[in-house]
Amino acid sequence: MIQLTDNAKTEVRRLLQSQPSGAFLRLAVKGGGCSGMSYDVKFDTQAAEYDRSFEQDGIRVVCDSKSLVYLDGMHVDYSSDLVGGGFRFINPNASGTCGCGTSFTV
Repeated sequence: MIQLTDNAKTEVRRLLQSQPSGAFLRLAVKGGGCSGMSYDVKFDTQAAEYDRSFEQDGIRVVCDSKSLVYLDGMHVDYSSDLVGGGFRFINPNASGTCGCGTSFTV
C-alpha cells in the first residue's frame, strides 16, 4: 500500500480541482534518472486491468502491479519549500536515492 501524508493529501486535492471529474493520482516507476529508476507522478482517468487502487480520505491512488513491487510501503509527502519543494518519496524499498530525491535504486 502507498500512503499519502496530510501535506500530500492537501496538495493532491488542490491539484485535482483542475482535473477532469473522476481523475485520480497515478504513481509509477520508470527506468531513468541518475539512480536508475524514477518516480512517475501524474493524474489519470483510466485504470488498467492490473492496476492496484488505494483510497485515502477520498483520494484515489492507482499504481500498476509492476511498479507496486518497488513502491509498496512508500509514503508520499509534500513540501512547499521554495528550494527543494514538491512531492517527496519515502520509499523503504530504495537502497539509494539521488540528491534531488526523484530517482532511486533497489
